[in-house]
Amino acid sequence: MSQKKDAHATIKLGTTGPAIFPIALGCMSMSGMYGQSSDDESIATIHAAIDRGVTLIDTGDLYGMGHNELLIARALEGRSAQRDKLQISVKFGAMRSPDGAFIGMDCRPQAVKNFAAYTLKRLRVEVIDIYRPARVDPSVPIEDTVGAIADLIQQGYVRHIGLSEVGAETIRRAHAIHPVVDLQIEYSLASRAPEEKIFPVLEELGISATLYGVLSRGLLSGRKPQGAGDFRASLPRFTGENSAKNEVLVQRIRDFASASGRTATQLSVAWVLAKQPTLVPLLGARTREQLEDVLGALAKPLSEEEVREMESVVPRGAFHGERYQAAQMTHLDSEA
Repeated sequence: MSQKKDAHATIKLGTTGPAIFPIALGCMSMSGMYGQSSDDESIATIHAAIDRGVTLIDTGDLYGMGHNELLIARALEGRSAQRDKLQISVKFGAMRSPDGAFIGMDCRPQAVKNFAAYTLKRLRVEVIDIYRPARVDPSVPIEDTVGAIADLIQQGYVRHIGLSEVGAETIRRAHAIHPVVDLQIEYSLASRAPEEKIFPVLEELGISATLYGVLSRGLLSGRKPQGAGDFRASLPRFTGENSAKNEVLVQRIRDFASASGRTATQLSVAWVLAKQPTLVPLLGARTREQLEDVLGALAKPLSEEEVREMESVVPRGAFHGERYQAAQMTHLDSEA
């Protein structure tokens, strides 16, 4: 594994946030969401990402019910010099039962501070760099949730506020209480809805975005659900007729990628980098091999002509099926 730093211009998160490497590492898949994973390989992947210059690591207390935060703590052990250059982004608020089921959101101010206390302990850090509710809690005004994070900032436990999967109106309301540095939102060749209302509001308010689902959970790179425990097996784009229809589109991506000297992963990441050059793709590599493939996109940017050609090959709205199950879609403020 190369230990070199990648020389790429940083991207600033919002008007008040940190400047970070142009690709971030999402760690969700290291804690069972896509089936079994290896802690040793996950830690090696985090180390490799840091050595290659990645400066933002994203996690959530819901991933593996604390496992993901503990894993990151292990990965950062003995790397205090590098920790000072890293930004750790944490999502909170999603509640889970002992069997792993999701059982709602709790974003009351007292719950926000309770979740933060446990996250600080699991991560073994004194401050959370970016803290964000994983989803909107419909029973709690966003002003109250953001206000609680603002209290944590004043007390020195959090540095910046982020949001996740919220719509334009909620972004405005939250930002009016305290500056928001970035919104975490799904965006890819298969999911382009944020272009309509959300990205314009972010630009207006000086808020950045960390873009997850850039590979549509592996769909665009040709990956399939990996058996029991892989929640993708229940997602509409991976099931039934949708799966067969989407495979035709994925093959077009593979063909275009091959003809241009890229992998399907690199093409999908490069398209996002070209379309949203001021925003940051958040990639969920869980092996060093996947990480190398992802970072390879930085060395092979798409030209304007290639972007147009790609969008003619896979037009907006071409993919079949929603990004989540119907019940889950109703909980997305960003889709309201």
